[in-house]
Amino acid sequence: MQTAEIRRRWLEFFGNRGHTVVPSASLVSDDPSLLFTVAGMVPFIPYLTGLVPAPYPRATSVQKVIRTNDIEEVGRTPRHGTFFQMNGNFSFGDYFKEQAITYAWELLTTSEADGGLGFDRADLWVTVYEDDDEAIALWKQIAGLPDERIQRLGKDSNYWSTGQPGPAGPCSEIFFDRGPAYGIDGGPVTDDDRYVEIWNLVFMQYQIENVRSKVDFDIVGELPNKNIDTGMGLERVAFLKQGVDNMYEIDQVRPVLDLAAELSGKAYGAVHEDDVRMRVIADHVRSALMLISDGVSPSNEGRGYILRRLLRRTVRSMRLLGVERPTFPELFPASRDAMKAAYPEVETDFARISRIAYAEEETFLRTLAQGTTILDVAVERAKDDGGTPIGGDTAFLLHDTFGFPIDLTLEMAEEAGLHVDRAAFDTLMADQRSRAKADAKNKKRAIADLSVYSAFRAVGETVFTGYDTLDTESTVLGIIVDGVSVDRAVVGDIAEVILTETSLYAESGGQDADQGSIIGNGFDLEVLDVQKPVPNLFAHTVQVRSGEVSVGAAATTVVDPDYRRGATQAHSATHLVNAALREILGPEALQAGSYNKAGYMRLDFSWSQPISVDTRSEIEDVVNTAIRSDLQVDTRVLPIDEARALGAQALFGEKYGSTVRMVDIGGPWSRELCGGIHVASSAQVGLVNLVGEGSVGSTNRRVEALVGIEGFRDLATERTILSQLSSTLKAPREDVPARVATLLSDLNAAEKRIAEYESATLQQRIPALVKSAGTVGSTTVVAESVSGVQSSDDLRSLATGVRAQLGDGAAVVVLGAVVNDKPVVLVVTNDAARRAGIQAGPLAKEAAGILGGGGGGKPDLAQGGGTDVAALPAALRAVTARVAG
Repeated sequence: MQTAEIRRRWLEFFGNRGHTVVPSASLVSDDPSLLFTVAGMVPFIPYLTGLVPAPYPRATSVQKVIRTNDIEEVGRTPRHGTFFQMNGNFSFGDYFKEQAITYAWELLTTSEADGGLGFDRADLWVTVYEDDDEAIALWKQIAGLPDERIQRLGKDSNYWSTGQPGPAGPCSEIFFDRGPAYGIDGGPVTDDDRYVEIWNLVFMQYQIENVRSKVDFDIVGELPNKNIDTGMGLERVAFLKQGVDNMYEIDQVRPVLDLAAELSGKAYGAVHEDDVRMRVIADHVRSALMLISDGVSPSNEGRGYILRRLLRRTVRSMRLLGVERPTFPELFPASRDAMKAAYPEVETDFARISRIAYAEEETFLRTLAQGTTILDVAVERAKDDGGTPIGGDTAFLLHDTFGFPIDLTLEMAEEAGLHVDRAAFDTLMADQRSRAKADAKNKKRAIADLSVYSAFRAVGETVFTGYDTLDTESTVLGIIVDGVSVDRAVVGDIAEVILTETSLYAESGGQDADQGSIIGNGFDLEVLDVQKPVPNLFAHTVQVRSGEVSVGAAATTVVDPDYRRGATQAHSATHLVNAALREILGPEALQAGSYNKAGYMRLDFSWSQPISVDTRSEIEDVVNTAIRSDLQVDTRVLPIDEARALGAQALFGEKYGSTVRMVDIGGPWSRELCGGIHVASSAQVGLVNLVGEGSVGSTNRRVEALVGIEGFRDLATERTILSQLSSTLKAPREDVPARVATLLSDLNAAEKRIAEYESATLQQRIPALVKSAGTVGSTTVVAESVSGVQSSDDLRSLATGVRAQLGDGAAVVVLGAVVNDKPVVLVVTNDAARRAGIQAGPLAKEAAGILGGGGGGKPDLAQGGGTDVAALPAALRAVTARVAG
């Protein structure tokens, strides 16, 4: 049974039983404490926890999921993957244990001919929470399972919670027995690969507090509405139904594995470590394909770092298989073809996906070359030191800064007959992980405080009136100070105010929050920020300027009209620039993010090369021509499928409901899904002045612009500067560039003549310095202070010139000078002096110590310096004494 068919049967089964079929959310999670959607239930957390009222009593989905916490296990077990799909059915206060167990057993054991998955009842085991007698009784009643195939487990494996105070409950898991060929008898408690978990049913029925650990908390009562959250691993069921040994051999993954084997010339199934590498490649290519499809681009932090790591682990694995050339142009199309039946977008968007992936591979192959050079130096140093280990800090630097994988470092060190201080490397890695975990824990703790908003959100959504008006009469629904709901706020307090209606725009869709105030009888609040901490609930961060505001008070929101005007201009300008980019660069220049506020906008887009000055001017011209054309701006609210059919552009990573707001500027020329605030016609934007263009990663560029009056003021400043230059140079404005170029050319020529003169002057001083030479033992020594030296380079030129005139006998030249008000000593030696054991480095260090600084260098040339100018003669004498010694 193909993976897509299992997916279809799941959705059809639950859809026919009253569940709303919900499309998969993006892999990019809404939850700021999560980088990715890490479980099928993540999009439903606000409904399961009661933070937001559920829009339907029951739902089902097949959710795309990314997890990398077990990335080292990928390829080594039959079931660990970084990307997988979780089939889920959910009940929000509707049905509970009995119905959930009934649905699971029915779908699993109904024959394939009758629309089920056709598992043999004799192969299925279940685990339950050790105290959940109710679940045990239901399994016996519904499935007829004997006692020996129902196993009790503790909280560490069969109890679910968020790790924070709130909803929790016992779990029941369903396992498939693969048979004695795969391990020992004894059921899931053996924790053996023979028993594969395929379905987890979470019975969310309790409220917990005082959470001390995953298994240590207080159950303080039952939830008023009990919920069901289940998850069936699609890949796990697929490899069982397809009769293969692991998830890497299913129809959606195996083509890439086979191609990796073909490219490397190695047979899958011949060598275990090679098999692991092929599975890693197949898994990681698919994960990267899906992440890029959802708008993630490689970078050095956050989600982009995870993607970069997956791509680089793929390159590394191909290299360990013996393939050092680029392979993504072959691997990614294979993964696309395997996934497009379930996710058509990977085919329609493949031009962008492939460009990002291929560019990252090329970049990393160059990085590997750089890392190899650094490693070669470390290997040479270790050999010079008698074969000492390569330091763990070097291995960590290669891994952390250059992305050089540790196993490649180990392999190359072994080839050189050396080893790496792995213990030191592991310690540094553990320290890094501890810092990351502490940061994640802090983020998780912060997000747990969102429960304070649940009571307000339960009343309903905040009504936003700002599309039509700047002032709105409202009522204070709640006040939050320091994360705690209070009944009032007084002068000087900074608080969050929840209103029933508001005309103040909350930051979203790249648009900054409105500026303004909230006023009422006896109070005046300055609005500092407006956010949506939970979906469709506006929280206004305010400072009480006067009076006292209390819950239930009548209030009026007042938007600053000047700021709003500038904000609408900037947001509409963002749409115009986006449309111009697509018109000039092509449809692959897709928006990857934006930010705008009054007078300013920036837009990130997928592109891997700098934009030329001429192209930038062309973009600016298209945008301002559209402004001059006074294009009509229309907004419509319509079903998302209809908007997409009309060609509306959607921002990757942005979440859209079943109904969306579409903004047209000039009809289809600029058609985007957007909840922001816009001008009525393009002429109201006024002016767009592109002021910057640069890289924000190997595959993304960013343009910045000043908009409206801010754009005009910037151009006026440039005009003033140009006018001043024109006056100073006594040249018409149009001739200023040529005049400046001429002056620069003349200046460069003059500097070259001055340098030649100074060099000739320096050379004229060489005979006098040679004449000052003395003999120390059998060594000729020149030790002199010289004046009028402009740089260390001048001093070096003098010293080497003197050395060349001293003959073949042992000779040392030590010159001191004051450069930029600091004493500098430069030491050079010739071959004969070095054969006699005299090296420049220790001599320079000796002098620098007297000058109050440090120094060193090569045996033939070294430099030292310090801070004590008066000590320069003593430093020269010390070097002469060191030569004598």
